[in-house]
Amino acid sequence: MAERKKYKRVLLKLSGEALKGDGEYGICPETINNIAKQVAEVKSLGIEICLVIGGGNIFRGIAGATKGMDRSNADYMGMLATIMNAIAMQDALENIGVHTRILSAIEVKEVCESYIRRRAIRHLEKGRVVIFAGGTGNPYFTTDTAACLRAMEADCEVILKATNVDGVYDSDPRKNQQAKFFDKLTYLEVLNQGLKVMDATAVSLCMDNGLPMIVFNLKKEGNIKKVIMGEKIGTMVD
Repeated sequence: MAERKKYKRVLLKLSGEALKGDGEYGICPETINNIAKQVAEVKSLGIEICLVIGGGNIFRGIAGATKGMDRSNADYMGMLATIMNAIAMQDALENIGVHTRILSAIEVKEVCESYIRRRAIRHLEKGRVVIFAGGTGNPYFTTDTAACLRAMEADCEVILKATNVDGVYDSDPRKNQQAKFFDKLTYLEVLNQGLKVMDATAVSLCMDNGLPMIVFNLKKEGNIKKVIMGEKIGTMVD
């Protein structure tokens, strides 16, 4: 009997830190290959999937150089870091036979396509994984906000926010064993309680447009598939 999918088109939001494994910064080949295999598994179920990856694993390695730098220039450096991560993820996916396209908000035509909404949707319809890079193309906006924006533009049903813990807590569970876990939250509760899910701009964007989000643990293998199949893991925010 075929497995029943809860979602048909999703956006997976990865932090740049998710790619660095146990290192301080950079890209861990084993980690990125593991994520690629999980994405490929989801793709094999006939689910259309797109990704947004942060740039923290690269940008934080050079963060000292940005001290005193103009905020816009520093943000553009962060956007370029997301393009580097997107190329690495594309390579990992295509090495295991998954057709992938990078669409960037910043034009770098030698390595990726420029972002056009209709082109992105067409790639998804043709069965390709789409990686959105370059943030929103504007300074002062995070990749969280970019993920919410692209998810809505691409008509995704849900944002899958991958983290290093099991979902949303009222404090860091790695530092506080008494941290309270939330299995369900509204966006208003996230904003009012100042919970560290996404930045306030991203949360407000999702809330205003009725886009749900599931926050889950990426380090537990198979969790991406479990979320998409509707298993109750992580925290649902809507």
